[in-house]
Amino acid sequence: MTGTGIADFSAAATSGTTFRLSEHRGHPVVLYFYPKDSTPGCTTEGEQFRDLHAAFRKLGTVVVGISRDSIRSHENFKAKKEFPFELLSDTDEALCTQFDVIRMKNMYGKQVRGIERSTFLIGPDGSLAREWRKVKVDGHAQEVLDAVKAL
Repeated sequence: MTGTGIADFSAAATSGTTFRLSEHRGHPVVLYFYPKDSTPGCTTEGEQFRDLHAAFRKLGTVVVGISRDSIRSHENFKAKKEFPFELLSDTDEALCTQFDVIRMKNMYGKQVRGIERSTFLIGPDGSLAREWRKVKVDGHAQEVLDAVKAL
């Protein structure tokens, strides 16, 4: 999938806005998909992107988090953790489907359908520059930042 163009999309975002991928052409865009607001791994991942956000901005990079949670849940999560970037609500799973991140996972011995933690780096030209699947949270945001620097 690397090198292929990413189809434009729009999604409801925090701060009462709509995020449109096409509006960010000319800038790298980091889309990180995570399973659920306010859970331990997702909180740590968001905090690491938050803590490196100034470095991403310096490189002209737009960072957005995406999950199936509602905008209301996202607004609470964003405010509580002081995330300086938008969270997109994908309740209808359109983005999850577009990026193929829904998987069957084991949770407490049961099979559940959910988001596989994944990150996509879209280059300034709108094509996929890099993707990470089955992400391990620790150090991931730094790895993504290093990939942006290498663009």
